Amino acid sequence: MDVRRAEDRFRGGDPGAGIDSWHAFSFGTHYDPDNLRFGAVLACNEERLAPGAGFDEHPHSHTEIVTWVVDGVLTHRDSTGQETTVRPGDVQRLSAAGGVRHVERNDGARPLTFVQMWLAPLSPGGEPSYEIVRGIADSTPYAVPQAGAMLHVRRLAEGERTAVPDGGHVYVHVVRGEIVLDGERLGPGDAARLTAASNAEAVGLSRAELLIWEMTA
Repeated sequence: MDVRRAEDRFRGGDPGAGIDSWHAFSFGTHYDPDNLRFGAVLACNEERLAPGAGFDEHPHSHTEIVTWVVDGVLTHRDSTGQETTVRPGDVQRLSAAGGVRHVERNDGARPLTFVQMWLAPLSPGGEPSYEIVRGIADSTPYAVPQAGAMLHVRRLAEGERTAVPDGGHVYVHVVRGEIVLDGERLGPGDAARLTAASNAEAVGLSRAELLIWEMTA
């Protein structure tokens, strides 16, 4: 198990434009050859947008983009004609496939925080697609078959235990609260990368929210 702390992430974005970004992997101008990906996960970015701030239209390709809103409301528009708002508890997935353009903004009056995870597809190309699941229930798995991955959303009460899926690669990101994962204490923004995971368990030290990626080897 490789633990990565929130404070060790690379800080990017454009604070002058109301965009504050925290990157868990190499991203943009930040290049670390030893931290390019883990399993299918290419990026895990925590984005904080001030009211009125956002990312203007920009392209993506050959990437599965999954977004989880922590606080606030995210406005999404893309070149396939989708225009939606994403709220806490919703899972949004944009399959960039052969190419897509999108806009992400905070059109609300309060700050917006969201976690966005990029996964590498098993096969390149294809037609882009979009999906949003509203208010996903605790312990409900969300499959991203294009990347050979499964997202597990867990909301733990203090003292509650949850099994971490066995798998070739498992990525655990703490959204809020504190947990103990196999003896390691993790807080908001911390992550653990498990290789050949077996019988791992997380325990809530407080009310906590986790995003757990289960991936094929």
